[in-house]
Amino acid sequence: MVSKYILPGDKLELKEMHRAGKTSEAELKVYASKVYDILSEDRMEILMPMEQTKLILLPVDGEYEMFFYGKTGVYQCHGRIIDRYKSNNMYILVVEMITNLRKYQRRDFYRFSCALNMEDRELEEEEIANIDNREDLLAPGLPLKRSVIVDISGGGLRFVSKHAYKIGCHVYCKYHLMTEQGIKEYNLVGKVLKCQKLPNRPGEYEHRVKYVNIKPSEQEEIIKYIFAEDRKHRKHDV
Repeated sequence: MVSKYILPGDKLELKEMHRAGKTSEAELKVYASKVYDILSEDRMEILMPMEQTKLILLPVDGEYEMFFYGKTGVYQCHGRIIDRYKSNNMYILVVEMITNLRKYQRRDFYRFSCALNMEDRELEEEEIANIDNREDLLAPGLPLKRSVIVDISGGGLRFVSKHAYKIGCHVYCKYHLMTEQGIKEYNLVGKVLKCQKLPNRPGEYEHRVKYVNIKPSEQEEIIKYIFAEDRKHRKHDV
């Protein structure tokens, strides 16, 4: 049942589908909204998107890729707007789901380009042995190195540094993101998948890291950060 995963009040985003004249991801607009009511297994009411104080009148018959932020994860489907009206001083869109709702797979998340300061170090052997115990994993007070995250996703990150880690080693990553509750510090562990010298920057290295044992709540926050920042960039480019 749709209502098992999506509830009134849940946030959602509508992303334009690829169409003629728009060939890149950056050209596709993303609109923020909320679920207003669940009408049936394939229809729901959502709030009409707004930018600042202006309503965005999305067209009837318009089709969008929809991402729902439910309490148990992010869900995706394709939807078509079949009606729009005003009810109880709320501007409503009626959306029909034209594909099945599915859990949004982490491998589908694209990497968002950024420039974020990070502190990091390689994990000690005793920390790696304790990696399944998230709360008591890290030994305090060990020195950290400085790096810059150049892209980030719900599954990992890429960073540049003046030090190199071996492929397969585990790295403690400390950085900050702007969340809905304000700036939050993230203390995550990643496994190095790739390390290479930067050809045009002697003495610097690029690493790709996959998160290890990340909490679902932290992963969802990172994903929301990516959506929010990507939306800001799209508005700036318009």
